[in-house]
Amino acid sequence: MAAKNGREFPKIDAKGKAEFKVYFPKAKSVVLEGGDGMQNVKSTATKDQNGFWNISTSPLEIGFHYYWLNVDGKRTNDPNTELYFGYGQPTSGIEIYSGEDFFFKKDVKHGKIINDSLYSEITEGKRNIKVYLPPSYGTKKFPVLYLYHGTGEDITGWEKQGYLANILDNLFAEKKAEEMIVVMDYGVALNPEEEKMPDDYPRTVLSSQNIDKIIVNELIPYIQKKYKTNDDKAVAGLSRGSYQAMLIGANHPELFSAIGSFSPVIYEGTELQPFKHLPIGNLLKSKKKPFLFLGIGTKEDKRFLDYNNILTSYFDQNKYPYVQYKSAGTYHEWLTWRRCLYEFAQKIFR
Repeated sequence: MAAKNGREFPKIDAKGKAEFKVYFPKAKSVVLEGGDGMQNVKSTATKDQNGFWNISTSPLEIGFHYYWLNVDGKRTNDPNTELYFGYGQPTSGIEIYSGEDFFFKKDVKHGKIINDSLYSEITEGKRNIKVYLPPSYGTKKFPVLYLYHGTGEDITGWEKQGYLANILDNLFAEKKAEEMIVVMDYGVALNPEEEKMPDDYPRTVLSSQNIDKIIVNELIPYIQKKYKTNDDKAVAGLSRGSYQAMLIGANHPELFSAIGSFSPVIYEGTELQPFKHLPIGNLLKSKKKPFLFLGIGTKEDKRFLDYNNILTSYFDQNKYPYVQYKSAGTYHEWLTWRRCLYEFAQKIFR
């Protein structure tokens, strides 16, 4: 759920219908709005004599959904909820539980997430990262997963919305995955001059190409020097981060043993050249043939399903092995990506 401790609202009934109660005494209009998983949700809002707005919804789908309130035309967060960094700013979130507990905190040995940073010559500034160290850290050297978030989010995403530590702690306790270090890098990399470019796909491609240079020339050397790592590395990401992971993995197939693409995105492709800015053909020629994982929610928007189909068709035609994972009943949101991480983590570093 999303309600802060001690707050009664928002609350969800057994059918998944949500109720919100917010105090906007001077507002003339309050409308519930939200992210991908909220697009088909219908809601009604009524104002009581005390200035509270009561909002009721049709049933919400399972998963984690960003939402906000349009108060007289101004986007406003729900004061009753925790905030998560999404859509480029702190945003309210609500979770409709699916009955799964793989991302819950359990009575097992816990790893820890630490904040770290490094200076990048490429962006001419400091880059903040988060590093997950597994429960047995300090006993030996570990493989490293480099992990990217999506557009409008930051390095807190995998920690907070993604429950990364809980997922991995539980997998390791059940001996379902090899213990690993995870480096959560920031998904934007532009120098001060490049920052002035219009925020569009060409800028995203340039930023991703910079990330590719950063990971190889700056981030991996920094991590290997500071932490107890072995030579095995994987790269993964969600949405925009899936493109970045594929770009990095395809550019350096000898460096990464696995590539995880969660809700695949391909930027700046054309019908004739779908992979114009994604050198995916390098994987076919590579000697090591990295393990490839493609994950998608079955209720994602058509464009993400299309990207996924372009990729699977290409790899099928070229007989390149991959694992396709489909997250049943989920949208372009964090339950899809938690499930993808859960599946992916069990298949790498074996």
